[in-house]
Amino acid sequence: MNRLALIAIAIGGAWTGADSRAAAPSGMALIPTGSYLPLFAGEGGGKAVRVPAFYLDVSPVTNADFLAFVRANPDWRRSRAAEIFAERGYLASWAGDLETGPGAPADSPVIDVSWFAARAYARWRGRRLPSVAEWERAAQAGFESEKGADEPAYREAILAWFSRPAPPTPAAAGSGRANFYGVRDLVDLVSEWTEDFSGAGPAFGAGGESGSALSCGAAAATARTFNDYPAFLRANFRSSLRASFVMPNLGFRCALSR
Repeated sequence: MNRLALIAIAIGGAWTGADSRAAAPSGMALIPTGSYLPLFAGEGGGKAVRVPAFYLDVSPVTNADFLAFVRANPDWRRSRAAEIFAERGYLASWAGDLETGPGAPADSPVIDVSWFAARAYARWRGRRLPSVAEWERAAQAGFESEKGADEPAYREAILAWFSRPAPPTPAAAGSGRANFYGVRDLVDLVSEWTEDFSGAGPAFGAGGESGSALSCGAAAATARTFNDYPAFLRANFRSSLRASFVMPNLGFRCALSR
């Protein structure tokens, strides 16, 4: 690469293509600086939110990954986790404290984990949970561009996934098609915790959204993109969560500031 090209990349503010992937920590992808367009405009026709560059796990955290965590942190084993931090049902699909078993394949996303447990895992790894704005910034990408809502093939793939019954156990993490940034399984495997999920309420402020009760059908009147079906489901789902909840379709992945 000549000096002129190097200067041009520096001015652009973000590495792109193969260079960005090479710079990312192992198992993570670089999401370059860009804008996150909230699903709900709110009063005054809200604006796009700038999201600084960050790294995001290419795939959700797996049962094998989480097993390593509970081995190293006994207080987060199924029989020892405090109910205030993880309600009954925590790691229910596992065969035991230190055995995932046939109901929780090693390469499938870990599920039945609370927000507290997910955050503890992320900190153990020296990482963190992504914010809502970061997660949505990555999830807005399609297969070929940063705007999946504009890709007919991407919309068709998402609708096909939502139309199929969920399998008894999730597929292997990372088995889905990579999006524009190289991230997999953001919208077609399990739901995922975010650091500020509790901002999803009547005033969905984490990414600049406000003014609508998302649990009400009339909230769609302020939506920017009516065919972004996964975003509607995520917004409503987040608003119903508590940090100690565990669910058989809820996992997580980690992020890292650049």
